[in-house]
Amino acid sequence: MVMALLLDFAMIAGGLLLAAVLLQRLPKVGPDLGLAARAAAPYGWIVGLVALVTAGYYLLVHLTDGPRVFHFEIVGLGVGVALLWDRLRGRATSRAGAAPSPEPPGATRTEPVVQAPTGAALLLAVFGLIAIIVGFQGLLTPDY
Repeated sequence: MVMALLLDFAMIAGGLLLAAVLLQRLPKVGPDLGLAARAAAPYGWIVGLVALVTAGYYLLVHLTDGPRVFHFEIVGLGVGVALLWDRLRGRATSRAGAAPSPEPPGATRTEPVVQAPTGAALLLAVFGLIAIIVGFQGLLTPDY
């Protein structure tokens, strides 16, 4: 039961970290979500490790004991790999789509304009939204 809760919470937290570039475009709550995501980003590898270990555990259990492989394991493995990708490849972290765009001359804005994510950043952000939904679904379903 504790492993299932760890998997669900890791998917929710990891999904929020992955979808931060998309969620910070929401009006009124976006800048606060972006600030929270930037503060939590250095610890994202811990969430990824928890998601990878718990999803791997349930994948092995359900492959050997049954009844079948659930989508929770697949999404959990995806979240773990996505959050640990830079550490697995040995690259420095870079957040595509999170940089504010330059202000045009004469503009008077109080908050920076965030560019829309494209390409791989958009794909990871949508996967993060899916992970959030699957994580909440896991909290609401009985233990498997």
